[in-house]
Amino acid sequence: LVAKRIISIATEHDVPVVENKPLAQMLFNSVEVGDVIPESLYKAVAEVLAYVYRLKNRTKEALGGQQAAARAP
Repeated sequence: LVAKRIISIATEHDVPVVENKPLAQMLFNSVEVGDVIPESLYKAVAEVLAYVYRLKNRTKEALGGQQAAARAP
């Protein structure tokens, strides 16, 4: 229920959603909000974070290009 609400809000605000059900299930079963991520899940979480950072950088680059085009005479 909480996950569906988070996805709904993210979608409403054009926030990309990464779906990794096995990782989500493992996190749900092993940690609470604010807990340290178990070492056994570091690599999987790092891969998701790396993907998110790549998306963020692509978005910044695209916006930078749009802003430069808007300033061009």
